This record gives sequence, C-alpha cells and structure tokens, in this order.
Amino acid sequence: MEAANVPVVRPLIVRRLVAWGLVFAGGGSSAARLSAQAADAAGSAPFEVTEASIPELQAALESGRVTSVDLVDAYLARIAAYDRAGPALNAIIRLHPTAREQARRLDAERASGRVRGPLHGIPILLKDNYDTFDMPTAGSTVALAGWTPPDDAFQVRKLREAGAIILAKTNMHELAAGITSISSLGGQTRNPYDPARNPGGSSGGTGAAVAASFGAVGWGSDTCGSIRIPSSVHNLVGLRPTKGLSSIDGIIPLSHTQDTGGPLARSVVDLAIALDATVGADAADAATEAMRGREPAGFRAALDAGSLAGSRIGALTEWLSDSGAEAPVTAAVRAALDAMAAAGAEIVEVEIPEQDSLLANTGVIGLEFAVDLAAYLDAAGGAPVASLGEIVELGLHHEQLDGTFRRRSEAGPRDEAAYAEVLERQAALREAIVAFMDAERLDAIAYPTLRRDPARIGSPPVGGTCQLAAHSGLPAISVPAGFTRTGMPTGVELIGRPFDDARLVAFAYALERAIEPRRAPHRTPPLVDGRAPEPVRFSVAGDGGWAGRPAAPRLHGSFSLDLPRGTLRYLISTSALRPADAHAIVLQRRGSGTRPNAVVRRLSGPGHASAEGTLTLSAADLDDLLAGRFELALYTADRPRGAVRLVLSPEG
Repeated sequence: MEAANVPVVRPLIVRRLVAWGLVFAGGGSSAARLSAQAADAAGSAPFEVTEASIPELQAALESGRVTSVDLVDAYLARIAAYDRAGPALNAIIRLHPTAREQARRLDAERASGRVRGPLHGIPILLKDNYDTFDMPTAGSTVALAGWTPPDDAFQVRKLREAGAIILAKTNMHELAAGITSISSLGGQTRNPYDPARNPGGSSGGTGAAVAASFGAVGWGSDTCGSIRIPSSVHNLVGLRPTKGLSSIDGIIPLSHTQDTGGPLARSVVDLAIALDATVGADAADAATEAMRGREPAGFRAALDAGSLAGSRIGALTEWLSDSGAEAPVTAAVRAALDAMAAAGAEIVEVEIPEQDSLLANTGVIGLEFAVDLAAYLDAAGGAPVASLGEIVELGLHHEQLDGTFRRRSEAGPRDEAAYAEVLERQAALREAIVAFMDAERLDAIAYPTLRRDPARIGSPPVGGTCQLAAHSGLPAISVPAGFTRTGMPTGVELIGRPFDDARLVAFAYALERAIEPRRAPHRTPPLVDGRAPEPVRFSVAGDGGWAGRPAAPRLHGSFSLDLPRGTLRYLISTSALRPADAHAIVLQRRGSGTRPNAVVRRLSGPGHASAEGTLTLSAADLDDLLAGRFELALYTADRPRGAVRLVLSPEG
C-alpha cells in the first residue's frame, strides 16, 4: 500500500489548533501569544494565562489589557476546571480567601503610579509548609489542618513586599517526608502529563500546579530532591540553592541541615525573577550568615544565552546507564548534553572517585525530623499538636506515612556522637566534590535528576540522585531535557560549587534557549469561555486505497476526544464486509516509509466487524494522536496484511 493512499483527516480549525498548538510550539511564551492570536481571529481578545511568563503577565498589566484581579480570576477558573474536575490533579489544598482583595490593592497601587517590581500583581503559589499569617499552614497533615501560624515565613514576607499575590497553597507529601505527594489532608496529587503517574515530591503539588498554569510560579522546599524531582517530571526548572543562600525560617522543617526553599518555574527567566525576590540573609536562619557581606546574586542580570561557551561540564557516567529502564532518560539527558556542546561547552565523561562510599551515611533527616518539628511547633505556639509522636499516637496522618513517622518518632533520644559523625561526613562529601571539580577543571557536573520515568501512582519511585547536592549543601539545578519515549518529561541536573547558583541558572538559560524544551500538558489546555473545552469530535471513512478492487471493504470511525480526561470514545463500523471475514480492528502507530508500527490498542477481534468503547490514553498515546501518528487499521480474512488504514487526526 502506497503512503499516498492513506487518507488524512482535515487539520484542526484555527481556534482548536492554536489551543493545542502550545503542545507542539515549544516555548511557553510562544504558546501564550498563539492563544491570544487565536482569540483575536475568533473575534475577541481575552488574555490567555496558560503558559504565560511573568514578563508577559507584567506587560499585559502595564498596557492595561488586564488587571491583577483578572489574572486571579483566570487562574481560579483553571483550578476549577482541572484540579478537581477533568484530569483531577488534586494539586491545590487551599485557596487564599483574600486573593482578589490582594489583587485589588495592587491594582490600585499600579493605578497610582507605584509598581514594586516584576512580581507586582502576579499570582503565585506556595507549598503548604510555608508559614502565612493570614491562612493555615498545615504541611498537608490533618494534625495541623486549621492552624494558622503567627507570622509569615521569611520568603513569604519578601514575596509580599515584592507585590506578589498569594493565590493558593499546594498539596505536598505529608510533612515533606517522602517524594510521592500523598497526604492525610490533601490526598494524592497527580501528574498533569499523565495522571496515572507520580508527580514527584515532596513539592509535587507545586510542580503539578505550575505545569498546569494554576499560577505564574510556585514555591517548594528541597530536603533531598523535593524541588528538583517535581521540576524534572513536570518539564519545569527548579534550583536547590546553596545552603544558606535563602532562609528557611517559617518553613515547617524536615531537617534544618538539609532543608532549602525556593521556586519552581516554567522558564528560567521566571525562575530568576522569583529567586531575585526571595534570596538573602536572615537573622532567624543561622545558615544565611554565609550571605553577610556578599553581593546579591543577581539571577536575572546573570542570564546569558552564551554562558555555556568555554565551560567544561562533567557527565557523571555512573548515573548515565544506556540499558534497562534508565535508557530512555539517559537518551534524553545525553541529547541535552549534545545541545550544550553545540552551544560551546566541553562535555567530558567523569567518575567521582569512591562516590558510593562518600555518600554512605551522610543523610540527617532521620536524626533531625522529630527534633526539628517539635522545636518549630513549640516556637510558633498554639499548634494543636506538639510533636511527631503525638501525631502518630492520635492517628492524624496518612497510613502510607505510618512506618516512617513511627520509626522516626520512636527512635528515642538522638545519639549526638553519631549525629556529629554524619555532619562531618557531609562536610567531607562537600570538600571531596569541590576538590574533584577543581582537579578536573569542571564548571558543573551533569546527571539525570531522576534516572527513570516517574513511577505509576502506587508503585515506589526509583532512580533518585538527590543526595549528591542535598547531603553536600552544594547548589544544583534541574533543567528540562525534553521527553522520553513514554511522553513524560525528564530533567538534567547540574551541580556546582558553593554560591555558584547564578552561574548554574545562566547555564540553564543557555540550554533552554538551545533546545526550547517547554511543552505544556495536553490535559490542561486553555479554557474556552472560562471552562474546559468540550470533547472534540472527528471521524474518518474510507477504503484505504482499495477502491475498485473486488469486495473492497470500507471502514467508518467516529471519535470523541476529551483532552482533560485523556479519553478517546470510539464507534467503529464497516461496510462490504461479513463479520466472519473480520480478523481485527486496531490502532497502530504510523511507522517510517509505508510500513506501520506495532499494534497499540486492539478494538475488536475475530468475527466482529464493528467496535465501540472508550480508551484512556497514556502520555505517549495522546502525543501520537494529536500529532497524527495513529492509524485505524482493519485486518480481514482475504487481506490479513491489512485491508484498510486510515490516519487519525482530530478536527474541529
């Protein structure tokens, strides 16, 4: 069968094409512009917040095209459409009750001529472990469900001063004690690229919400990967800063030695703006004493598309396996490294001597969690519980956390000698990594943020690499590396020397410019008149090029695609075909040349000349359907090699 005989359904109408075009267009800013152009073509021009960057939002505010109240309403509409409904991401745990009032005040300031900076009037999201004096901070545990702390966290105070609007709190892994983002107060958050898969954690709610454009940017915390892992699996960029670059005062602690806080963003520019607003010394956080006397990092000012030229990046071979379940991620990361090389970086294969032994016995979460949480609750005052042990005793936690919480609350008095030894090992790890980078003349070391695709919900996540930065206190940034063959995002992590944070962000910017990796989730498209778009109905019919041949069968297919739910409803019939002569009706991926790829879904089997049902599509399936890479194929008794093949492509 010649390729020319394969009928192709008409392309999408302009408005739907552009609404979905953001998944093909690459960068988020171009997607926002395309959506606006589509609305113009349809006779109206509402500002589209989906994938809009902070500079784009600020430009719309400055021009008077929108107000901050409009932005709040637009994000709230997206939350209503996609957080409990549609893909049911379950990323938002609580909306701020005064978000619109905050927006009105900041609109009034703007009207009077006062604009505080790039975050003025911009709606943002906070992980549910950041203290806020005007709404509860619960760490997503039932134990603290209604408790409001007496004041703001340091970074929250800085955000308010910068003019940001606190729109909502995001779900998290309960008390940050894990990486799957499940909690007794918030339930299970889901990944917008594939809701059957893990959103990472513990900042998975922030990652899912930012990826789905529930806010302009969001804040998380990272004790061992909890900013970087959600960034990787949501096609975002996130920095674990040098310990002490930003204050953790007012963030519910998991481990004060390893805890850091900061933003997750859809673009490096947005990340830089968010970092500039929130880093700095704080008398309430002793670790930030390292910032005394230092010039501010100036993240946005440091952005340079040519920053990779002349750099030397070490590719950590131990975490770049080309076999098994790690191979798809490695392929994407190596492609990103190739792009870095094309941008002027020298990429060298490296191995850190005795890496495993250096990392052994360097984690302090188990030694600090219960102690730090009790100290935080005591200092804040008025909390309904006083300790992790009390939470366990009263059953105020999710059962998936039961083993971890019991083990850490029943450990007894901390062995101070063992604790001191682990802290010494952390210092030795940090010194060894820096010495290795000096010896190899490296500007950064690169490896996968997560060595495997995100696990399916209910399965344990594997392939972590978070300890290298978390246990050494060194800065590390997760940058989108693209997508694996499963259709899921993945990230490349760059670790650098102490306080090299701005340089790492500059490297991330250069890589982002080189490969334009951002692609929005299919399941959270732009709204239509404030609601999720209706299912798209399309049909195919034809004989697949067999016209004029004896007893040529015809295949007829009607489809309804619900993007937010990721479901495809189908009704298939045939003509000029006896049921007894039907072998199968299937979906196949289109292959190269004239040959199809393997069967993806069987719709009906022998003796059935029709089919009806609903498919739930994986991320890869949804990618292929929207890109026109699926065929509806009919196999018959007289043509077992395929009687009819029709290309599927949604149309408006």
